[in-house]
Amino acid sequence: MTDLSAAGSSPLGRTRRSILIASPEMKRRNRVEARFKYYGIAAIAVSLAILALMLFIIVRDGTSAFVQAKLTFPVTLDASVLDPKGNGNRDEMAKVTTIGYGKVLTASFLAALQAKGIDLGEASEKDAAAMISKDAPGQLRAQVLADPSLLGKTIEVTVLAGGRIDGYLKGRVTMDTAQRDGNVTPEQLVLADKLIAAGMLAKKLNLQFLTLPDASDQRPEAAGLGVALVGSLYMMLMVAVMCVPVGVAASIYLEEFAPKNRWTDLIEVNIANLAAVPSIVFGILGLAVFINFMEFPQSSSLVGALVISLMTMPTIIIATRSAIKAVPPSIRDAALGVGASRMQTVFHHVLPLAMPGILTGAILGLASALGETAPLLLIGMVAFVDNYPGAPLDGFGDPATALPVQVYSWASRSDPAFIERSNGAIIVLLVFLLIMNVSAILLRRKFERRW
Repeated sequence: MTDLSAAGSSPLGRTRRSILIASPEMKRRNRVEARFKYYGIAAIAVSLAILALMLFIIVRDGTSAFVQAKLTFPVTLDASVLDPKGNGNRDEMAKVTTIGYGKVLTASFLAALQAKGIDLGEASEKDAAAMISKDAPGQLRAQVLADPSLLGKTIEVTVLAGGRIDGYLKGRVTMDTAQRDGNVTPEQLVLADKLIAAGMLAKKLNLQFLTLPDASDQRPEAAGLGVALVGSLYMMLMVAVMCVPVGVAASIYLEEFAPKNRWTDLIEVNIANLAAVPSIVFGILGLAVFINFMEFPQSSSLVGALVISLMTMPTIIIATRSAIKAVPPSIRDAALGVGASRMQTVFHHVLPLAMPGILTGAILGLASALGETAPLLLIGMVAFVDNYPGAPLDGFGDPATALPVQVYSWASRSDPAFIERSNGAIIVLLVFLLIMNVSAILLRRKFERRW
């Protein structure tokens, strides 16, 4: 034993320290790690706060789209106006336009005000009639044509109130704004208060928001998501049929059967590059190829599905290949070792184990495609469409729109009622995305296998 070692020092001349006592270097490293941990927690907290704020604003401004101001009063269906020839022929009755039904509604509304003892005050009869939505005569006409036996009877109807009256009940329109708004007068708002007190005007559940088609700028209270929902459903059905089988089959071939050479590498690089291409480029491709060259119908669900399929397929291929790669090689070796062919190994052993990842990737890819807007704008799906597409197969080529495009269309209009409806449409879109993501989680858990 030397004098140095006997003194308790290391051979290099450093003083020995106990590992139970943190050195300055250890304390510094621990502080750095603690700061990094707090940075991560702060980043997550900020992200969640921004997400919560966004959802709060959307829900706050969008839930009002599911309720609507409606007027309830008796209407006398004057046969002399609605059936001038008096023969009860539906074809003859169909010649009466909404102008005639508007006159019947106005006369009945004014008579109901008088019967209730409601004084118009400074409002004129024209102001009172303008409180009824311009969509109401069309709804009454459809009801009478569906049941001509109603002619000559007095029925109680519930019709939409005008957009500004609806905004007044929801707090969007005030007396101050009415003085500067050419579409409503303070006298109409005073009359609206009287109607509320009499029980003729109230906010009611508006499930027609999910079934009615889009409406013009003059009838924001009648705008609905019906055509957009049908168009999105048609489009996603075609995307699932065209994209998922092809993407999964391509992934299986590239991962399990394709030879490893320069051509395979070139294909893999191009697939990765296509997944990173901006969606607007696929819209330009769809416009040039499917509409201008192949002359497919513009703004149809078919063209939208083709464009979205091209955009989604690389994502599904990459997700499927990752799921197949995650299966341990020992599974393949064991199957081949007991005499299974390459095909049997893939379809009997590898695919069942990779199925949760494949399904999850496919559903998440479709969910991402459901929210795409830019490529659909270029192929004309932003056009105003107020007619429902036909039944499946025939209806795939009819003009339609989609949920994200409908959100864009309403948000670009100046009327605040359309902004409210765009937020409501966002809520519906988020519900669809939530359902698809939950489905992906449930399918993963159902098909997941341990090895």
